[in-house]
Amino acid sequence: MSQSSASAGEAAAIEESQASRRVDGQYRNLKVLPKDGFLKKLRIGVKYLLLRKPPGTRPRQEIAVQPLDREQLLAAPDDSLWRLGHSTLLMKLRGRFFITDPVFAERASPVQWAGPKRFHPPPLSIEQLPPITAVILSHDHYDHLDEGAIRQLADKAEYFLTTLGVGDRLIEWGIPAAKVRQLDWWQETEVAGTRFAATPTQHFSGRSLFDSNSTLWASWVIMEPNLRIFFSGDSGYFDGFRQIGERYGPFDLTLMETGAYNVNWPSVHMQPEESLQAHLDVRGRCLLPIHNGTFDLSSHNWEEPFQRIVALAHARGVPVSTPQMGERVNLRAPQEGGAWWQGEAALGDPVSVS
Repeated sequence: MSQSSASAGEAAAIEESQASRRVDGQYRNLKVLPKDGFLKKLRIGVKYLLLRKPPGTRPRQEIAVQPLDREQLLAAPDDSLWRLGHSTLLMKLRGRFFITDPVFAERASPVQWAGPKRFHPPPLSIEQLPPITAVILSHDHYDHLDEGAIRQLADKAEYFLTTLGVGDRLIEWGIPAAKVRQLDWWQETEVAGTRFAATPTQHFSGRSLFDSNSTLWASWVIMEPNLRIFFSGDSGYFDGFRQIGERYGPFDLTLMETGAYNVNWPSVHMQPEESLQAHLDVRGRCLLPIHNGTFDLSSHNWEEPFQRIVALAHARGVPVSTPQMGERVNLRAPQEGGAWWQGEAALGDPVSVS
């Protein structure tokens, strides 16, 4: 159900839901979290994005990337997925292409001369992408919402599916309003026969120090006949995962945030143990860890999220898929993948990190 197609009763219920979570122009989580003031946000930004970090937060070796082109994508079978970096995933469903949180910029930053720089190039450029049926956006942070990529996708994509408020940003950037569908939590919409539901996360939003939580954040459920995928977006661990599992599970594949965590951010990013529990809560079968391997966004070693989640998943008997960037995954039977983050074990020809 898109916001524009809701009945009068449904629209009233949605409006009441929004009003209960939006106070003084700011959206709130299901659980009220401690507020971070201006000075705390400034201190965190300086400490983790600008100052010298411990060794190991960036890879010392070149990361192997499997290059892609449009011809490969068009020839690939349906029910395929390619990880392009961080939380950017390309899916082919019934001959149509869908992409999540497309970030192709060199840096996850408001400026391209400072801030977190990519460890690896994308496996292909935006120009090489085939026509996109829908862009799926979880929230407006710079490592998920790349203005340059959105502007380049304006003519290539049929629709942009996003959360309340984020769609307004897209329209300001020149995306035709008719292409933008803004959803509240638990709302659904359908595009070319594929159903999507915006579901809760525990996070926050903003692209400056002065627009905190003015837009909504979400995870996404992607529903095909006999195939269900969960895309976590960004989130701390919370009871909402269990609710999502009860309402929409089980899932054939979860694309679960596993990276850029820190003990100082327990409410808005998950430790790997929590990522695994979230996967179990939503009733996932195979777990594909995302939000890692592309940007230096915390103080842990860059390969640590892979090492921890793989060990944890194996100990619990949970299938886990760790494809290289650009490697095809069969959505109906995801392969395990290799330990490519170990350098020597990586498959394919390495692509230089410049």
